[in-house]
Amino acid sequence: MTIDLTPLENARRLLLRVPLRPVQGHRFQPTGFPDLGAATYQVGDTPCLLVESPQSMANRLERVCWDDAENDLREPLRGLSYIRVERDRAYLTSSITEAHRINSPYILESGDRTFLEALKDAVAPLAEGPIDRRALARTLLRLDVNTLLHGVFLAKKELAGGRLRVARALSAFIEAERTQVVASGGVKNDLVNPSGDTTKGFGNVPFHREEYTAEEITAYFNLDLGQIRGYGLGADVERLLILLALYKIRAFLDGDLRLRTACDLTLRDPGPIRADAPAGFVLPELTELTADLREAIANCRDRMAAVTTVSYVA
Repeated sequence: MTIDLTPLENARRLLLRVPLRPVQGHRFQPTGFPDLGAATYQVGDTPCLLVESPQSMANRLERVCWDDAENDLREPLRGLSYIRVERDRAYLTSSITEAHRINSPYILESGDRTFLEALKDAVAPLAEGPIDRRALARTLLRLDVNTLLHGVFLAKKELAGGRLRVARALSAFIEAERTQVVASGGVKNDLVNPSGDTTKGFGNVPFHREEYTAEEITAYFNLDLGQIRGYGLGADVERLLILLALYKIRAFLDGDLRLRTACDLTLRDPGPIRADAPAGFVLPELTELTADLREAIANCRDRMAAVTTVSYVA
């Protein structure tokens, strides 16, 4: 093992702040919300903007682990536990790519109840009284280790009355400060019949568009080290979870930061990424993390089920 995690041993959280900028020009397109549009707000006299929400970042941090061509975890991560869903023996989805992870209807609402019944048996001791968080963590480690970082809520009443939940240990978001609106627009031209019925897609259709500029764009990452220790899973699993979280952050930052069509970002400073807390900790490079993560997975292999296959029947 080459990565020294001792600077994190007495820290409650690992906090990272990473400045970003548009790849070209100054404009960028933030995330939008139904009936709201862009999430703008004020901090004192400073206009600010939510570029990427925590829920979207959670999905992005999971996607860096997935190989779409192979429909499997990326090669360095093979051996981590997750749930694979198949229909007629062909890949359908997985707990890595599903928005609600284990709580996905393709996992818990299948006509084939084999997995659900096995899960009910596993969590049956948690049905009454206060939830034994460590026992729940052991079950989640065996089925899908990523839930111990990104959280899960098993809302189904058959599973301990729908009380089983774990908060996110790894959270992230992207904000912009000192923002200004860039108003623009255009026209969808119909060269054949400019005055045609626009309700049916004909005719010229003018539209408006809002983008933004910002003096600062920053990605924030928060890893709750106290929560990871609280799982009570031992030093090997704690190291695995911390390395996996660091891998996700580094793979996201080193990867394609084109978040949307008109939101293509890059690191403002290509140098070392230093933590705000604990002071002095530097985010390792992806090559280092990949090597250490392989070893950490091997050390925990007997506590993870690797791939659990669920057959989805509508």
